[in-house]
Amino acid sequence: MNRADQVTGKRFGVIVGADGSPASRVAVDWAAREAESRRSTLTVVHVVPTGTMVSWMDVPITEGYWAERDRRAEKVITDALTLVADAISDRPAITVARRIMEAPTIPTLVQMSAAAEMVVVGCRGLGGVSRLLLGSVSTGLVHRAHCPVAVVRDEDPLMPDPAHAPVVVGTDCSPASDLATDIAFDEAARRGAQLVAVHVWSDQIDDLADYLWTDGEQSARRALAEYLERWTLRYPKVAVRAVVERDHPARRLLEHADKAQLLVVGSHGRGGFEGMVLGSVSSAVVHGARMPVIVARRS
Repeated sequence: MNRADQVTGKRFGVIVGADGSPASRVAVDWAAREAESRRSTLTVVHVVPTGTMVSWMDVPITEGYWAERDRRAEKVITDALTLVADAISDRPAITVARRIMEAPTIPTLVQMSAAAEMVVVGCRGLGGVSRLLLGSVSTGLVHRAHCPVAVVRDEDPLMPDPAHAPVVVGTDCSPASDLATDIAFDEAARRGAQLVAVHVWSDQIDDLADYLWTDGEQSARRALAEYLERWTLRYPKVAVRAVVERDHPARRLLEHADKAQLLVVGSHGRGGFEGMVLGSVSSAVVHGARMPVIVARRS
């Protein structure tokens, strides 16, 4: 088994966590396609408990236990690699690596994320509670990872052909949105998809705020157009639809996400502060979206 301290300083490309759960299987498939479109290395990781993590049990741990644990770990990886082979093309231009790690799951994946382009996880693992929207691993990563995190659900899409649906990005037109916008344009370009840039300029929806609507909307449209200009010049083939709205940001993003193949959000917005683990809008969106969500975390 590889130890967590062996991963420091290496480049992993796209990392996907595998545990054999339904959400994990969908995440592995999604990650394989993502890595191939990026022409990046794909690293499939399965983390198993260390001996100290089961030592609390007041029963002897037999050799049979360790052998069965290792057998199951090998099966998880083998099954995941089969999913990868089915997902990518017959002549893939990427390298696929495998790792079985004996270490605490969240700290290990967080550490690996410092040397990765992206970490992909299912919304819930085998130990997840069905009524919870996110499991502990996905929650830990969207709050602590050092690179963008994609959370993939195992729910059926709300549209018949999600591959032709747009990519949606939420932006507040501040520098805090730059990484999310970068990722969204890149994803749209590689997928040949339309990009929908959603800017909710105000969350005031009472009658008094109606008096500000006309001037505020016009100003917000100008700000969004100016903000997107550098990316539209860099990605001239990406068709962009700019959307300016007044409502609760998470609600509007989730409505657009229901018609999208991917949603990209920043880890915090204009109101966030340096070091903030996850903004309220991003947190609500990653918990509520049915389609894959990329949280644009920085190192």
